[in-house]
Amino acid sequence: MDVGFIGLGVMGQPMALNLARAGTQLIVWNRSADRCESLRAAGATVATTPAEIFKRTRVVFLMLVDGDAIDAVLGRATSQFGANVAHHTIVHMGTTSPDYSRGLDADIRKAGGSYVEAPVSGSRKPAEAGQLLAMLAGEDAAIESVRPLLEPMCQQTMMCGPVPNGLLMKLAVNLFLMTTVTGLAEAAHFAERHGLDMQQFRTIVDAGQMASGISRVKIHKLVTRDFEEVQASIVNVLENNRLIADAARAGGVASPLLDVCYALFGETLALGHGQSDMAAVVHAFEARTDSSK
Repeated sequence: MDVGFIGLGVMGQPMALNLARAGTQLIVWNRSADRCESLRAAGATVATTPAEIFKRTRVVFLMLVDGDAIDAVLGRATSQFGANVAHHTIVHMGTTSPDYSRGLDADIRKAGGSYVEAPVSGSRKPAEAGQLLAMLAGEDAAIESVRPLLEPMCQQTMMCGPVPNGLLMKLAVNLFLMTTVTGLAEAAHFAERHGLDMQQFRTIVDAGQMASGISRVKIHKLVTRDFEEVQASIVNVLENNRLIADAARAGGVASPLLDVCYALFGETLALGHGQSDMAAVVHAFEARTDSSK
């Protein structure tokens, strides 16, 4: 039986490629058809519509930008929804609000399907290398049925409990990511404005106890001012920030660092850097410094 994959963006395309290269009988669809060509070359079948995927598969991975995009491909709130999801396992690998996922889970199960949350931790390069970490939530039987399919994409999978715990875990991880990268950008701005040798600064950060995979990637971007090769864009990070803030408010959880990050990423977007890598948040620090002179 073919496996479906819908959504071939920055993350979805390399993830699907790893599935195809592992020998998975894969059928894919993407709104922008040109994103499908590398999958076709890797042996995947390219569907002309999402409906074709549901007709030919029983497991469908979704790596889509938001709930509206998911609802559109599933035909949610239309007569086609039941036919699309009944007897299917729908695997949601993107990032949406926990409340949205909880409602989608209920609708899919009511229509006779199964639902698995599998948001991933990692950016484009880990996606290309098949080194993502998936945070799984849902019914045990559904999770175990798709877990082997995740192996070409993910070096590790973690069971997080019932829906929406997978997405709540992803948001918690992303909160750490955002505050870490924002702090690194502020440190780089401090060093640069004090006239320090930025290559030496990078070497010291890379050699120190705070060094990590993400710090090494982002300090390189900050020192070389290369924000065009995007692992996660300012727009994407700002939306994730909003999702975390909403979940924090709903749970009555204080999030002062997150709130500062939201302001800074919003300022970076307003400065015209929405499609740049998240390390471009340094522009917000620079603008604040220059405006204070």
